[in-house]
Amino acid sequence: MLLMMRRWKFLAGVVALFCLGCFGVVHAEEVAITTPEELKRIEEEARREGAIVSYGLPDDWANWGESWRLFCEKYGLVHRDTDMSSAEEIQKFKAERNNPQADVGDIGIQFTPMAMKEGVTMPYKNSYWNEIPDWAKDPNGHWVVWYTGVMSIMVNTDLVPNVPRSFADLLKPEYKGKIALNDPRQAANANWAVFAASFAFGGNEYNVDPGLDFFAKLAKSGNLVPVNPTPANIEKGEAPIVINWDFLNLYQRDRLKGKIPLEVIIPEDGTVVGAYASIINRWAPHPNAARLWQEWVFSDQGQILLAKGYARPIRKVILPPEIQEKLLPESAYQSARVITDWEAFHKSAQKIAEEWGSRVLGE
Repeated sequence: MLLMMRRWKFLAGVVALFCLGCFGVVHAEEVAITTPEELKRIEEEARREGAIVSYGLPDDWANWGESWRLFCEKYGLVHRDTDMSSAEEIQKFKAERNNPQADVGDIGIQFTPMAMKEGVTMPYKNSYWNEIPDWAKDPNGHWVVWYTGVMSIMVNTDLVPNVPRSFADLLKPEYKGKIALNDPRQAANANWAVFAASFAFGGNEYNVDPGLDFFAKLAKSGNLVPVNPTPANIEKGEAPIVINWDFLNLYQRDRLKGKIPLEVIIPEDGTVVGAYASIINRWAPHPNAARLWQEWVFSDQGQILLAKGYARPIRKVILPPEIQEKLLPESAYQSARVITDWEAFHKSAQKIAEEWGSRVLGE
């Protein structure tokens, strides 16, 4: 799970590239939702293919390790993964198109316009298609969200006895020198945190000024400290309050249980939902294994395995009590908002990266 932190790396230059016009849909293939008869054929062909290769689905991210193990045992397949960022996955798919290596990838939803523009995706509508919200899938099947995360606040209650319940609470003088956030110019999770604060103070993906203004106030007051909230810094007590994805914070909470008391809060005044999407390589060497993998992950068992890794499944499945009790209740997420305009998101993400130094840090 520690590899989670590095997969959020984010360069402002990459964001700027996305904003230059990668939002056009280049595919128009119409595919039907997979039927039971078709699924049976896919399984037979996948067993003959005998293998599946992934980019960006390492064992220690979102419980992929257990998912891969059980999937391969069930269907007699061999799996290999190379961990990389979302942008790297897309670039590798395209670069290797004449000698394709990988079949599937896991990319941040904000990278789906890039994948579409580069033409690297194979359309597929899994058999659970109608249970997936419209915002979470390409209408032609080129990508589909399989899990989400929500920006949250984690508090070391040994060091912070009065737990903040909202972004507004973080402005209180008692939190001086206690709030750790990565640099939004370098880390995607920190960039998303500005979006979350923007929603809390009346903004959205079109208007991130409220979020930038909020963090400028935090910095000026001394509440915001330039500490990267790594697992080591959390453990050492150098990051008493952390703003990060819920699945990362919940993992740290349970990892340090009995050692450091950590409480995870979904800000009551507003926050943002982030998502990861499944894509199948247009030139996949094992296309049926790739389709079968997507069927597996969207099944009840596959979605439960994601929840076991603290990710929030996109389908509404009944979770076993021992997994449900590790997650926050659904009622905690009433303030969470979904991004619907990804072109606006990319423009605002670039704005955050460009203005963070001068506007927030006074550089």
